[in-house]
Amino acid sequence: MSSLSNAEHAVIDLAQGQPMLDQVLAWSAINSGTRNLTGLAAMANQLANGFAALPGDMAFDQPAPVSAVQPDGTTTMIDHGAHLVLTVRPDAPVQLLLTGHMDTVFPRDHSFQTTAWRDDVTLNGPGVADMKGGIAVMLAALHAVEASPIAGKLGYQVMINSDEETGSLSSAPLIERLARGKLAALTYEPALPDGTLAGARGGTGNFSITVRGRSAHAGRNPDDGRNALLAAADIALRLAEAHGPGLTVNPARIDGGGPNNVVPDLAILRVNFRPASIDQIVRAQAHIDLVVQAAVARHDVKIDVHGGFNRPPKPIDPGAAKLFALVKAAGADLGLEIGWHATGGVCDGNNIAACGVPVVDTMGVRGGAIHSADEFLLVDSLAERAALSALTILRIAERGHL
Repeated sequence: MSSLSNAEHAVIDLAQGQPMLDQVLAWSAINSGTRNLTGLAAMANQLANGFAALPGDMAFDQPAPVSAVQPDGTTTMIDHGAHLVLTVRPDAPVQLLLTGHMDTVFPRDHSFQTTAWRDDVTLNGPGVADMKGGIAVMLAALHAVEASPIAGKLGYQVMINSDEETGSLSSAPLIERLARGKLAALTYEPALPDGTLAGARGGTGNFSITVRGRSAHAGRNPDDGRNALLAAADIALRLAEAHGPGLTVNPARIDGGGPNNVVPDLAILRVNFRPASIDQIVRAQAHIDLVVQAAVARHDVKIDVHGGFNRPPKPIDPGAAKLFALVKAAGADLGLEIGWHATGGVCDGNNIAACGVPVVDTMGVRGGAIHSADEFLLVDSLAERAALSALTILRIAERGHL
């Protein structure tokens, strides 16, 4: 680290000395599954207490309305937790956005609720990597940067949402609003165990396609019925025909049906699309429209399509390339080899990039097996990644550009 200035050394030392492990252990003891509103409220209060050490104004932004199609075909509103927003020096010349999520994929009744040490450097637990460890890294880095003489040049907003694991549907308008006017953004999803970051990302879209037919007796007058389950299966097969390079299609579930002697009059097809580009979104949407229109005519049913493409693809454009290069250079000065590769996964980085803001979205800890009971955090990466974030933020503030 010989190329670091004395000021940079001081910021790095301060970042690495923060109580990140204690925070991860405390936060991971709180079940904050996306639908556990009580747990999310407790987690939000804990985070508010932690981020209160930073200057600025803190608020809880109320979730935007979100609806979902239930297995019985009704559309209902889905409750979400509030989203934490901290605004620091909004008039400073350099403005950044830092984001994380407080929710996990583990509901309150899941068996995976506690942390355990696998060895001296590996902590297993719900959310330790995705992303309570990442939030601790973010807070440590900002705490250290605030002690720097150049802190006054830097303004930033921190957003920690409550619904990232289910697509950020209730926080998407907030992300878009906060991204406006930002020079760059950092998001604290976990890196891979070897430290590799996510580069370009594909997009995603989720749809619930409700098919309403007509019931009839399966033996006495089956031809008077209109089989909704058959129509939904037909739609699934025809949608899957669009699967190929640049677009994956995954019909995941059909809700509906009933007794064997009744022609089913209701079915809901759940399907996920993963487009690699905006052009593929256009192609996928056109394909959905054509398949649905054909199914209506072929099966004499009524069809409603609910959902959409909620996360656009995230390419590595020139701005993102500059930000990645800055992170890579900071890593090199810390003795870290920073690399990245494309991934089919999605996160809030997709939403931020769609606003034209360069983003690196895996600035969190090194870890793995996320979304499973084997999730783990490599504990030495807390200090390592706090130093990387602090140095990256400090250099952006000093330069005033990427």
